[in-house]
Amino acid sequence: MITIRVINPNTTASMTDTIRQAAQAVAGPDTRIVATNPSMGPVSIESHYDEALASVGVLDEVRQGEQEGTDGYVLACFGDPGLHAAQELASGSVVGIAQAAFHAASLLGRSFAIVTTLSRTLGRARDLVLEYGFERQCVAYRACEVPVLGLDSDPDGAYRALLAECESTIKDCDPDVIVLGCAGMAGMCKRLCNTLHRPVIDGVAAGVTLVEGLVRMGVGTAKCGEFAETPAKTITGLLAPFTRE
Repeated sequence: MITIRVINPNTTASMTDTIRQAAQAVAGPDTRIVATNPSMGPVSIESHYDEALASVGVLDEVRQGEQEGTDGYVLACFGDPGLHAAQELASGSVVGIAQAAFHAASLLGRSFAIVTTLSRTLGRARDLVLEYGFERQCVAYRACEVPVLGLDSDPDGAYRALLAECESTIKDCDPDVIVLGCAGMAGMCKRLCNTLHRPVIDGVAAGVTLVEGLVRMGVGTAKCGEFAETPAKTITGLLAPFTRE
């Protein structure tokens, strides 16, 4: 049995349920999905400040997963908060949903466009595209201007806004693939795909599929160089529980 811990880095439990459903829909019959969210941190992640705070909760969830013998992790926030630190901490593979979505999109067409929630997060999306090496494939960065929590509180209205932005993006840029820029959009992916008549990538599904495959291959993050186990060090103050002996 493979165990994948899918971490929603914000603290909104209803969004974690949406993420759980998307993860379970693509997981193999011998894969157990453990969908969690931290008990501390922001209720939604829409800024650099939010991401910095959420990263601590992500690491706490990875610590818990390591104690439970988790095989791999998916970070279910499009900013991939705390990804590199989590890779240092975890014994298995750790994949962010933006990272996974870009790889999946690149296998399905020559170009993709990102359609996300708020325009203030587009800079972070650009940073990740550059970091992961997909600047040639990504032809558009668009936002439907729906707050993250709006995806949960008004899903019908959010879907209409998201669909309109996807249609506008296709008209303007004609990308082969659409990448959804928020884990909270996971439940809308199949409907969008059927309506738009081209691949639409939900990073949660892409992340679970990728991590599951890596676990079956028997490989994880290289534990040398940059991602070697973090040195033992005393941590003080509020973060004292994160001290590594």
